[in-house]
Amino acid sequence: MSPRQLASMLGAMLVLAGCALQPAATPVVAPCACVACPVCPAVEPAMPPKPLAKPLQEARWEDVKGWNDDNLAEAHGALLASCGVLVKQPVWRAACEEARALSAENAALRAFFESRFRPWRVVNPDASREGLVTGYYEPLLRGSRERSKSFSHAIYGVPDDLLVVDLGELYPELKNFRLRGRLDGRKVVPYWSRAELTPQAPALAGKALLWVADPIELFFLQVQGSGRVALSDGRRVRVGYADQNGHPYQSIGRWLVEQGELKLEQASMQGIQAWARANPKRVSELLNANPSFVFFRELPDNGGGPLGALGVPLTPGRSIAVDPRAIPLGAPVFLSTTQPLSEQPMQRLVMAQDTGGAIKGAVRADFFWGFGAEAGAQAGRMRQKGEMWVLLPNAHIPNNAAK
Repeated sequence: MSPRQLASMLGAMLVLAGCALQPAATPVVAPCACVACPVCPAVEPAMPPKPLAKPLQEARWEDVKGWNDDNLAEAHGALLASCGVLVKQPVWRAACEEARALSAENAALRAFFESRFRPWRVVNPDASREGLVTGYYEPLLRGSRERSKSFSHAIYGVPDDLLVVDLGELYPELKNFRLRGRLDGRKVVPYWSRAELTPQAPALAGKALLWVADPIELFFLQVQGSGRVALSDGRRVRVGYADQNGHPYQSIGRWLVEQGELKLEQASMQGIQAWARANPKRVSELLNANPSFVFFRELPDNGGGPLGALGVPLTPGRSIAVDPRAIPLGAPVFLSTTQPLSEQPMQRLVMAQDTGGAIKGAVRADFFWGFGAEAGAQAGRMRQKGEMWVLLPNAHIPNNAAK
């Protein structure tokens, strides 16, 4: 039996059982899955997705919309962060070593890219060139080390009984996917859903890292995958994604629309928060509509952005989450879209440094706005059309490029 056949069989069995194969890298709930795109189709709990069919087409620099207008110097730090990982790959080594020696000047960077790289237009399977661009951010919550009446909602670490099987150790084709479940006797069964993971659940005993005040803000922390918690003594604690319960993300915005509680245009992060405050007795029902549950770990707060799937800090305004089946993780991408709720162009060089469970498809990006309330407001409003070009070293002909 081939690895693909095995994957299909496992996927079918696990879907029937309520489990799902999930990507190994960062949150399987995408940062934007509810905030920026509250009524997007839910992530399908199925077998590992097949590679996208030839999503890259060779292009010319004059085809890249807005290329000559961007201040590339603002992306220099993000480029160097990506190169800290990419330099280990032979095809990237020379370009990254040269990038490290460059000054952060617009003209020098433009000449560097135009001599060292070729642009590849990203296209959808139907040959269309536009896709969805959403936004995410790093939130700030009020919290405490101890549970109290004011802080009664826990940020949990990874439970001891969460079983994670890395299928890639036996089947390289499945290297980016893991099976999550738990043992029931000698059987592997689906891990507990959100509704089953109540504060009284034995699996969570002793696993609370912090306690926060607002269950809706905690939910959006899980959606974003990382955040900071302000303690009463003035200190701040950074938390980041550690693992997930294996259940597929389901949009609570979609649920509210289907229930007739909100109109489509109201189902933003702000609209969901307002509904929850007006209906406190139904908050648990709302949250349990999404069976996915994210577990966290404490991270050092180095003053930079949160870590993305690439393992480097994200840069506000210059990092995006992508589908790595279409775009190599770490690669420079030129994004041509518009500002949130606007037709004002937003065309800039960004780095593909993150992934997410709802970031599926070729022309699909989640734009990192940064930290705090203002970044959250921008992310919550962002649901724009966009075009993308991935920039690859001259010698690199990607396997997923159209002939």
